Amino acid sequence: MKKLVSLLIVGALIVGGFYSYKTIFDPVDFASSESFSISIEKGMPAKEIATLLKNKDLIRNETTFYYYVRFTGADKSIIAGRYDLNKSMNVPDILEQITKIGSSEATLTVQEGLTISDIDDKLANLDVIEDGEFEQAVKSFDNYENYWFLDREAQKDLEFPLEGYLYPDTYFIDVVDFSSENLIVLMLDNFENKFATLRNDFESQERSMHDLITMASILQREVRTPDDFETVAGILWKRLDSNWHIGADATILYITKKNTISAEDLEIDNPYNTRLHVGMPPGPICNPDIEHIEASINPEDSDYWYYLTTLDTGEVIYARDNDEHNVNKAKYLY
Repeated sequence: MKKLVSLLIVGALIVGGFYSYKTIFDPVDFASSESFSISIEKGMPAKEIATLLKNKDLIRNETTFYYYVRFTGADKSIIAGRYDLNKSMNVPDILEQITKIGSSEATLTVQEGLTISDIDDKLANLDVIEDGEFEQAVKSFDNYENYWFLDREAQKDLEFPLEGYLYPDTYFIDVVDFSSENLIVLMLDNFENKFATLRNDFESQERSMHDLITMASILQREVRTPDDFETVAGILWKRLDSNWHIGADATILYITKKNTISAEDLEIDNPYNTRLHVGMPPGPICNPDIEHIEASINPEDSDYWYYLTTLDTGEVIYARDNDEHNVNKAKYLY
């Protein structure tokens, strides 16, 4: 009986070893030439990478992949980025790709409302630049003539002249031969392509592009709910045209680089403080998406002069006068 059990164990080990060998060294489909794009994030654990590959049907077994990666030490050499892989690759082939410098594209996701400094931080975290390199490239940009929507005179004195025009999107960048200047061109081209659908609307009104993008950037940071974009745009334009303070907290946060505003912040003597200074701030405070730009161009008229955003849900609460607004603040903010 013991001999039989021993034989069964040995047999199971042989079968298991053979299966493991096949799941590692045999590709899913020898004849396949179809490529699949995968993105590996910085610091992604080997188990998550295994699941990612299995979901794309690029490996036969998650567990054997994971243990093979750990056994060979390849998990310490995996490079974040985007890779084109196919089913005719076995596990060693895949590992060769995702651990080899120069075989990937890094994924740069620029969310709506990020600033140029935020983009610089993201690029530094991807290890494709040193801190401040992208910011410096923006300051050194001198190709205004190629982009009809840029205004050298309006933008040249800003700390970051292209703030507002580097369109938020996902970009795939070369980690070996990265160029901040090339990324700037790519983002400006993307802005131009996105804006094409609004070109006629823009040309049929009288506000400057610089003011429209500045307003869109304020909307981006002030309002999260799409149903409110146009209404809040109408309120802010009405305040501006009536020589009121725009009164947007987001413009103060741009200069303080904080998430909350103190009483001292409200007294900062800076043209971006729209609670203290009448008129538009000098320029955009972030890079807005096309929805907020469209709302800036096509605002909605209303009887409202005031609004606030609730802290929990982001709901926008409107008021027609200051007394009603104070009641709303007591109810929703305190």
